[in-house]
Amino acid sequence: MLVRLLRLFPGLPEGSQIRTALNSNLARENITAEVAYLNQPNRQSFERTYGWAWLLKLAEELRSWNDEDGKHWSSSLQPLADALADKYFSFLPKQTYPIRTGVHPNTAFGLAFALDYARATGNERLASLLEERSRTYFNTDKNYPAAWEPGGEDFFSPALMEADLMRRVFEG
Repeated sequence: MLVRLLRLFPGLPEGSQIRTALNSNLARENITAEVAYLNQPNRQSFERTYGWAWLLKLAEELRSWNDEDGKHWSSSLQPLADALADKYFSFLPKQTYPIRTGVHPNTAFGLAFALDYARATGNERLASLLEERSRTYFNTDKNYPAAWEPGGEDFFSPALMEADLMRRVFEG
């Protein structure tokens, strides 16, 4: 959100404070520590795929920003984005069915943001995997029981998230 605010409102009065915070949080040594943490044994499911998707969305946002700090942060963040993109290759072939909840583990959400990243970065291999998995999971869905929504803990609609993912897949 902070990166997007800086992109959209470059004269934002809080801009220097935001840049200071981003400089600190997106420092190479911090990203290296995150990659090391992610690669530890028993971390395969850490933040899967909700957190993965948000990190890739941040990487996509930084990559598309023509700003010197943004370019630096994008470069610093790339090893973590690469590590998370790789995790999709190990996880998705094992996932036999989608998670259709209105909260964090929703499969369509994780695929949608990852697909945006893959396309924005030209990662055709990742985009192909995400498109294939999306079609496998959702292509035959019909007559969704919309009356079941929202659930008491939902913060987004599983049906609309799936529809939005498939829009991305078929427009791609």
